[in-house]
Amino acid sequence: MRARSRTVALTIVGAAAFALAGCQEEQIDAQAYPDLASCKAAADDGGLLDRAACDEAFAEAQELHVETAPRYDSVAVCEEQHGKGNCGSEAEQVSNGGSGSIFMPLLAGYLIGNMIGGRGGMAGSQPMYRTADGKFSTPSGASSYSGNQGKAKLAPSSFAKPATTMGKAPMTRATAASRGGFGKSGTRAGG
Repeated sequence: MRARSRTVALTIVGAAAFALAGCQEEQIDAQAYPDLASCKAAADDGGLLDRAACDEAFAEAQELHVETAPRYDSVAVCEEQHGKGNCGSEAEQVSNGGSGSIFMPLLAGYLIGNMIGGRGGMAGSQPMYRTADGKFSTPSGASSYSGNQGKAKLAPSSFAKPATTMGKAPMTRATAASRGGFGKSGTRAGG
């Protein structure tokens, strides 16, 4: 009876490990570029994307920037979250005339994901912003990157469209502090 119990226990442990492994998201190739010219130069050298995909990825990232960039009620609050000189007014950054009294971080690069199956198959694109600690992040602020140039393996969920901030009340110093700063949530439970 004891040998059977061990076999059952090992089977359950093995099944649990397999189930957990099945829950992990498959990784895709990703590349960060500080600007469009860097993406195109990499494309010419056999990079992750071809030149046309670079154009498409940057257009998508710019559109997401307008829709989902963090918005603040003053340049001072924006610079507290993104660093001095890394913010501008919404009016300067939104082509259809945003508000001059709302401030957004300036684009500091783009993160592009590539689908399996060769060059040019874009999984998605995200704008990147500087963070107060000198790193880089996408609009959700959920992940932080040490640079805005380089290759990595990321989960496809890294390219999910973040919530829109356009037309919403901008963050004040108090709301940014209650969230713990850019990318944090004051109501996060568990960890």
